[in-house]
Amino acid sequence: MPKFYWKAHFFNFVFMQLETYISDLLYRYECVTIPDFGAFLTKRVSATINNESNTFHAPKKVVSFNEQIQQNDGLLAHYIADVEKIPFEVANSKIAKRVKLLKSYLIQGETLTFKNIGEIVFNKEGKILFEPTYHLNYLTDSFGLSQFVTPTVTREVYKEEAEAIEKIIPIAVTPEKRKSKPYLKYAAVALIALTLGGFGASNYYVNQIEEHNQLAQRKATQELDIKIQEATFNLNPIPAITLNVTKQTGNYHIVAGAFRVEENCDKKVKQLKQDGFSARKIGANRYGLHQVVYSSYEGRLDALKALRNIKRTHNRDAWLLVQKLD
Repeated sequence: MPKFYWKAHFFNFVFMQLETYISDLLYRYECVTIPDFGAFLTKRVSATINNESNTFHAPKKVVSFNEQIQQNDGLLAHYIADVEKIPFEVANSKIAKRVKLLKSYLIQGETLTFKNIGEIVFNKEGKILFEPTYHLNYLTDSFGLSQFVTPTVTREVYKEEAEAIEKIIPIAVTPEKRKSKPYLKYAAVALIALTLGGFGASNYYVNQIEEHNQLAQRKATQELDIKIQEATFNLNPIPAITLNVTKQTGNYHIVAGAFRVEENCDKKVKQLKQDGFSARKIGANRYGLHQVVYSSYEGRLDALKALRNIKRTHNRDAWLLVQKLD
């Protein structure tokens, strides 16, 4: 065989083993040093987006080479010794021989190709140049993630649909017209949402209940907090009696008040029971206030009817809480 074939074959055989060990270590370490030759360094880079091609790239480790770092830290030799089951000193000796061979090829103008790592070559000034490759992502956190391309989001389509709707409905929804009538934007958005498919309609009832509870409780808390905390309830002793009480059920509760001090809560329950109501405590709300209700109902209509009567005859600040109790 020609002499140059044996030379290339021997170079590849010796070199491929070394680059495999280095590649293995780059997954776990930020610096892998080849003694008396240089060090491969890794730096973590966040995910990136190429705006021109709409390509998304996963987070990765970028590999670089520094010929100034040549001191033997033992990392590469220990790994080779462990894999090949040889003494540490023997591994160091093998590395030194391969480094001598690598330098000789560089001096002769050869390009050293470290598979999945990069290429090293001498420039005209005799300095080492390194060009990384990106065949492997050495960031283990990104395992299984690959780049992908997504089409550009075209928002003009929705604007055209909105303008088409304007032609058949008497509501202005374009940005220019909304400036003069800002209150119409909510109606316009709702109408467009229903026209385009009714997105979100399944959550309407739940959202209405939550909004009702928040508004009613905020108003009641503001109006009653001062009066309730300063109130004193005069209770006349009454003879003990035995009652057959039926447990109240239902998700509609007429709230009489909310108290920071639970003792006041108990006094309010006793007072309401004296007035003929099926009052009870239903626990603390999200603000830590102990709530007292006149009664609870299974149906909304029954609860609203009772609420109107209580507001007219007993407490105009009472309000309706819609909540499933544990």
